[in-house]
Amino acid sequence: MRIAIIGYGKMGKEIEQVASEKGIEIGMIIKEEENFEGAAITKKNLKNIDVCLEFTNPNSVLSNIEAAIKAGKNIVVGTTGWYDKLEEVKKMVKKSDIGLLYSPNFSLGINIFYRILNTASNIFNNFDEYDILVSEIHHRNKMDSPSGTALAIAQIIMQNIKRKKEILHETAHGAIKPNQLHVISARAGTFVGKHSVIFDSEADFIEIVHTAKNRRGFALGALLAAEWLNGKKGIFTMKDVMSSI
Repeated sequence: MRIAIIGYGKMGKEIEQVASEKGIEIGMIIKEEENFEGAAITKKNLKNIDVCLEFTNPNSVLSNIEAAIKAGKNIVVGTTGWYDKLEEVKKMVKKSDIGLLYSPNFSLGINIFYRILNTASNIFNNFDEYDILVSEIHHRNKMDSPSGTALAIAQIIMQNIKRKKEILHETAHGAIKPNQLHVISARAGTFVGKHSVIFDSEADFIEIVHTAKNRRGFALGALLAAEWLNGKKGIFTMKDVMSSI
């Protein structure tokens, strides 16, 4: 498999390192400064590329996806902060002949965390005395808040715990309603990412935590996703990859 890395920030560099270790050929690296509105993502430039991996920013991601569709290339999208346009992207992919796989978090650990949380939240649905809180901490330069991963966690809880009807991700200036699920975010220092879910009652609380030590886990998961996506058509998520393991 030959890949193109779109975006050469911290994640792009980590993917480059891990891909080299795994013997995956890197056919092209596209830096953001040379890719205004997806200009470098063309059929000619990507002639010998099997899958693109896109890790840029919310302001660039849609242009990059559109360019990959026009170039006829499968793409793994790790950028978050664009999911309000997801339905539009799904329509574009459906009309095209490519495969697109997106995820708010490619870490294998966090995807195992999702499975654990799915089971736990189904159990806690039967115990009204427990309230639930989602929290996340990231480095001070992260652009979107709350994180895409925190929102994915919140969606799992909302699907399984029937007493929760609304996600509150703004600062709560006072009491919140019992049917609200509060998602809190903090930005400081160089935190790679920490996500936790607390189930709290008067008697005790249970906390499920995932802490990323570095970006290697994200890169390994993204490359696994690229290998899985190679040759496929349609729109997928990391859940599809994990279900096949």
